[in-house]
Amino acid sequence: MLHSQALTTKNKLFTPNTMNIRTASYASSLLMPALLAAQTNFATRTGEISFFSSTPMEDITAVNQRVASVFVPATGAVEFSALIKAFEFEKAMMQEHFNENYMESSTFPKALFKGKVQPAPGDDLAKAGEHSVTVTGNLTIHGITKQVTVQGVFTTEAGGTLKARSEFKVKPEDYGIKVPGVVRNKIAEIIDVKVKLAYAPL
Repeated sequence: MLHSQALTTKNKLFTPNTMNIRTASYASSLLMPALLAAQTNFATRTGEISFFSSTPMEDITAVNQRVASVFVPATGAVEFSALIKAFEFEKAMMQEHFNENYMESSTFPKALFKGKVQPAPGDDLAKAGEHSVTVTGNLTIHGITKQVTVQGVFTTEAGGTLKARSEFKVKPEDYGIKVPGVVRNKIAEIIDVKVKLAYAPL
């Protein structure tokens, strides 16, 4: 005579509810790539952009961890916006000079990018794993817009997140950023930039 629906096997207790939960969890992990493919878009407000300047006189690093970005898989469209004053430096004086003398962040408060992500021919970003991509678009810094093309990597994860990273170089002079002669030998002519974005589906 059965007094409950519980089934006992080697001291492990399984009920219809627990079995359903485990089955659903397993099925979810298998279906996640399909769910990613069906997402309209992805977004983040905690992306990271860092830059590095190296000269024989001094190394300078700054990090901004409040970058907003949206990515639309259906079209490949991608945009990001970085508040200039959100870049943080090791030294307060560097940060002050960066905002007031070089970037003029009160006049030009944001760096913007608007472009398109192009995966390799035949590749599908909806599939789990890493994907090499080419990103082409308009980068606006200090009020000046330039078309750029950079290489990057998109990583599709089973948990429903999509990560993107890229490294490229920027020449401040191209964007009208003037460096005073007195500190010219402390700031590199070409700056290394790194972008890291962890998207969540909307």
